[in-house]
Amino acid sequence: MSAELESRDVSSIGIVAGIVWEYLKENDAVTLSKLARDVDAPRDLVMQGVGWLAREDKIVFHEGARSKLISLCEK
Repeated sequence: MSAELESRDVSSIGIVAGIVWEYLKENDAVTLSKLARDVDAPRDLVMQGVGWLAREDKIVFHEGARSKLISLCEK
């Protein structure tokens, strides 16, 4: 992992938000746990990236069988 993602600044959150968006673009709805495991970034940055995307209305949360799922909005 690059040092820039370890700095935990706003630009790192934006970079990880883009990585999360690309991941969701390529995959169906996933749990937050799976997303955090599959994205190559610290878990806290992945969650902050999810928050960033949520504030931008880019993602939607769904009720799954046992946990919440996340996917891109269909706009």
